[in-house]
Amino acid sequence: MENTIESPVNKKVDEKKPIKKMMLILSKATIDNVYACFILANGARMEGIESEIFFTFFGLEAITKKKLEHLHVATVGNPGMHIPTMLGGLPGMEALATKMMKSEMEKLDIPPVGEFLEILAASGTKLWACKLAMDMFHLDKDKLIDDLDGVLTVGDFYARAQGDGTHLLFI
Repeated sequence: MENTIESPVNKKVDEKKPIKKMMLILSKATIDNVYACFILANGARMEGIESEIFFTFFGLEAITKKKLEHLHVATVGNPGMHIPTMLGGLPGMEALATKMMKSEMEKLDIPPVGEFLEILAASGTKLWACKLAMDMFHLDKDKLIDDLDGVLTVGDFYARAQGDGTHLLFI
């Protein structure tokens, strides 16, 4: 009996295709989520990749004029904080954690939320509000930032995501 090893004849080689567009969905407006989203969108633009952010549910707070500069770090139920839930719920813990994080970001010259949104818009990042979430929270467009590109349904957002090289990321 002869030992033979079969080799794949028509095995398709995995070709690396370039990323052409990043579609980011922001559903929570905690500082860590907002900055993660903004940094990814900005990084995409710096690499010549299109980027769009779809703000839905509580992510809308990141583009609400009266709320965007008052976002907080979530200290309760956040395993990344490495503190017991009971301590995270103590009065002043959220404010302290938020102050500490903002201080560290300032040292790294990371702009405040409002300024970062202006930078993103100027770089060509498209900023979209979710129609369903706006309706659900009874939020009018005039309460949102001026740099907003518009209000989309989920279907509209998916239509914008069509094409090769598009990646969707839920934050």
